[in-house]
Amino acid sequence: MAVRTAVVGGGTISRVHLRGARENPQTELVGICDLDESVARERAREFGTMAFTDFSELLAAGIDCLHICTPVQSHFEIASQAIEAGVGVIIEKPATVTVEEIEKLEELSEEYDVPATVIHNHLFYPVVRQACEMIESGELGKLQSVDVIYTGLTPPDQVNRGSWVFDLPGGEFEEGIPHPIYTVLGVGGFPESIDGISAQTALLEEYEDGFSYDQAQVNYVSESGVLCSVKMLSGGQPQRMHVINGSEKSLILDEINQSLYTVDEDYTNSAVSRTKKAVDVSMAQLSSTAQNVKLVASNRFDDSWENEAESNSHFAIFDEFVECLEGHGDVPASLEQSKWTIRTMEAIRAAAEPSTEKSQPAEETVSITQ
Repeated sequence: MAVRTAVVGGGTISRVHLRGARENPQTELVGICDLDESVARERAREFGTMAFTDFSELLAAGIDCLHICTPVQSHFEIASQAIEAGVGVIIEKPATVTVEEIEKLEELSEEYDVPATVIHNHLFYPVVRQACEMIESGELGKLQSVDVIYTGLTPPDQVNRGSWVFDLPGGEFEEGIPHPIYTVLGVGGFPESIDGISAQTALLEEYEDGFSYDQAQVNYVSESGVLCSVKMLSGGQPQRMHVINGSEKSLILDEINQSLYTVDEDYTNSAVSRTKKAVDVSMAQLSSTAQNVKLVASNRFDDSWENEAESNSHFAIFDEFVECLEGHGDVPASLEQSKWTIRTMEAIRAAAEPSTEKSQPAEETVSITQ
């Protein structure tokens, strides 16, 4: 029996969720909900489904799975209602505004025995999954450090997801930083303690809306003693690099071109060795390029769901979550991982405004368009 699936929030990212729910052979897309009737109807026509403007009516339609694609300020209320109604939820990142909210969702998920996951899709890129498999298999030896750098992130005052981001201390920049944060958490492990998270921020530009930071970095030691760091910069040219060091091998991972280079020998002994490194790097990049070309060609000639889920990081999450709903396996990204993501973001906010009390989410009606 197909998993009856709906999407709430008809903004930019909803198209990915709607397409995934429509094309997954294990799911049936039954509706799209948005407070703006014109948005709901437009998305419904585009994806061949029903339009709703009342969230209660959507829940009453008998759904099994809900994709939450609304502004983060509304995530907690929507997810809570869905879980209490027995509906599994896939929540766009970040899951909630505060740690208190994600902890309450954890409690509800356990109380009602309803699974919930978060879109931590960068961890599901093929090359990142390959690196994690190498770590888990022990191929790198004992994991020592994970360093992640993301540059070229959207500046705080530029609209990408919608004007609701301007209610965040870091604006649009803050909306984007969960990706590198959950990536280092997923690869390197969770911090050994909350107090062990060290965050620094900088404000390089002046903004009319008074944003408090547009650059940030975080350092911590994981529960297993791994040194972890992540640096996030707005503006400039985009880079998404991971340097993963083990006692036996190291990895250099480039998310943008989906390449993975293994360092398994000492290149410092001579000029010949250093030249060999250049050759090895070039060969690794050539191999990655060939694999990417093969993947693109495969997608072009084979548009099956299985092939899409292999290459599309969102679809990979959707696929695993459906399996979880049917009692096969765990959630793709745990609420615990999301909780540490939000804890890290709170540390960044505190570093940006150390003398200011943490703001609480406003108690007001917000748009459900992301």
